[in-house]
Amino acid sequence: MDIIFHKYQGTGNDFVILDNRDERYNGLTTEQVRFLCNRRFGIGADGLMLLNNANGYDFEMKYYNADGRESTMCGNGGRCLVKFAYNIGLKKDKYLFIATDGAHEAEIDDDGTVSLKMKDVDDVKDYHSDFIVDTGSPHYIKLTSDVWNFDVYKKGKDIRNSNTFAKEGINVNFVEQKNNDEIIVRTYERGVEDETLSCGTGVTASALVCYHNERGFNDVTVQTKGGKLTVEFDRTGDNTFRNIWLCGPAEKVFEGSVSL
Repeated sequence: MDIIFHKYQGTGNDFVILDNRDERYNGLTTEQVRFLCNRRFGIGADGLMLLNNANGYDFEMKYYNADGRESTMCGNGGRCLVKFAYNIGLKKDKYLFIATDGAHEAEIDDDGTVSLKMKDVDDVKDYHSDFIVDTGSPHYIKLTSDVWNFDVYKKGKDIRNSNTFAKEGINVNFVEQKNNDEIIVRTYERGVEDETLSCGTGVTASALVCYHNERGFNDVTVQTKGGKLTVEFDRTGDNTFRNIWLCGPAEKVFEGSVSL
C-alpha cells in the first residue's frame, strides 16, 4: 500500500498526517503506525493523525501515539490538523472538529497562529505535593526549579511506570514558574516513552496549575524546548476552568509517499 503523508510540527511536537476522508487508511495496523513514526526506519514523528469525515463537524481527528496505539487528545496535534485542513482547502474562519474527548473549536490568525479550544477542566487533584490534571489526556504536574538541568527522562519514566500509573500510563510534566504569567515546561510523554520538545495538553495542564488570577481571566506564556505557547483561560472556581485556549504556531514540514 502506498501512503501519501504530510509532516507537520507545532513547537517541535511533530506528526505524520494522513488525509483519510476517502477512508483509504482505515486498515492501518499498530505495526504500520509504529513504522511510520519510527525516526530511523520510517518517516519519524511523535504521533500520527487521520483526518476523517464526520457528520456535523468539519472533520474528525483520530490520533495515534508513536507506539502505534490509538490514544487520547493531543493539543499540538489538534492545532497541526487544523492547519493541515486549511492547507488542503478546508478554509474557514472558525473550525469545529470532533476528537476522543469531544468537540473542539479552532481559529487561525492572520500571522498563522492556531488557537485551539480545549475541554473544560473540573478537577485538579493534589497528589503527594504534586498535581494530576486531565486536559483531554492525563497529566502529572511536578513543580521544580532549574528545569533545564532536570533529568526529565529518568524522573519522568520512573513516575510514568510507577505502580499507580503503569497500566494506563500518564504524561509527566516538570514545571518551573518564572513569574506570575510565565512558566517553563518539559514533558515526558507516554506512548512516545521519552521527552518531547513540546506537549500541548501538558502545557495546558501546567498553565492551569500555575494560574495567577484567583478568579477570572488568565494568560500564561509557556516556554518549551521547541518554542513558546500561550494558554488563556478563565478560572471559575477552586478547581474549575473554562474557555481554555491553547495558542501557538503549527507548520508544514514536508510531504511525500512511502510504501508499506
